Amino acid sequence: MLRLLAVLVPALLLAGCTDDGSSPSPSSSPSSPPPASSPSPTAVVSPERPEKSGCHRLSYDEAIAPVVVGTDVPCRQRHTSQTFEVGRLDLVSDGHLLAVDSPDVQDRVARRCTSRLGRHVGGTAEEVRLSMVQAVWFTPSVEEAASGADWYRCDVVALAGEGELLALPRSSRGMLASSDRFAMCGTAAPRAASFERVPCGVGDPSWRAVATVDLPGSAYPTAAQAGSRMESACRAAARSRADDPLDFTWSEERPTRAQWNAGQRYGICWAPD
Repeated sequence: MLRLLAVLVPALLLAGCTDDGSSPSPSSSPSSPPPASSPSPTAVVSPERPEKSGCHRLSYDEAIAPVVVGTDVPCRQRHTSQTFEVGRLDLVSDGHLLAVDSPDVQDRVARRCTSRLGRHVGGTAEEVRLSMVQAVWFTPSVEEAASGADWYRCDVVALAGEGELLALPRSSRGMLASSDRFAMCGTAAPRAASFERVPCGVGDPSWRAVATVDLPGSAYPTAAQAGSRMESACRAAARSRADDPLDFTWSEERPTRAQWNAGQRYGICWAPD
C-alpha cells in the first residue's frame, strides 16, 4: 500500500497581492489515501523484504496505486523512485495485533518516512516543503501481511508536473542540497488559469515558491484566517527578492481541505522568479 503527501495534488490559490508602497490587500494538493485492497481468496506468497537502496521505474499512476507495482531497475538506468529506508512494521499496540492497513500502522510509517526524507535528500524541512521532492511509502497488502510480510519501504520521488514523475539522479542522496532542479516553481502567476506547479530546473518557469507559513489550530482555516497569518511573512519573503523593495508582487496559497486533513498544516508564499 502506498500514500503520497498532500503536496503532490495541486493546491488551490488563496490570494494574490502586490505592493506599490501602500498596504496590500489580499484577493481572493495529499489526496485521500487509496482504499485497502480487499482480501483475495487465493493464497498469497509473502514477498521478500525490499532492497534498501533499490531503484524503480514508476509512472505517476503506479506511484499512487494501492499496491506495489512498477519495475525494479538498476540505478544507472532511468528511474523515478529510489528506496531510502526499509524497516519492520510494528503491528502490535497495547497487546493487540493491528491490521497492516489500519490508520495507526499507516500513520507510523508516514511519520517515519517523511521525517527521514530531508536527511536523505540533504535539505531542511523548509527546503523539502519548497521542493517537488516527496516521500512515498509502501507496506504489504493485507494478504501479504497475513502471509508474514512485516516490512515498510520509504521511497523518494519528484513531481515533474501534474500527473508525471521526474527522472531522478543515479543516487538521490543529497540531491536537494546539490541542485536547484527540484525546487518548486510555477509556469505562471499562481492565480492564473494557466498556472502549473513544475520543478524550477525544467523549462522557464516565472514564479517560485519562496517560503512556507505554519497555520496553527486543528480546524481548517478560512481564507481570511490563513491570509491574516500568512500576509506578513509572504510579503517579507517577496520583498527580500525584489529589485525594488517598494514595488513587488506575491501570492499566498493555503492548503486545500483535503491537504489539511492529510496533515499539511502550512501555506505557501509565491513570488516572481
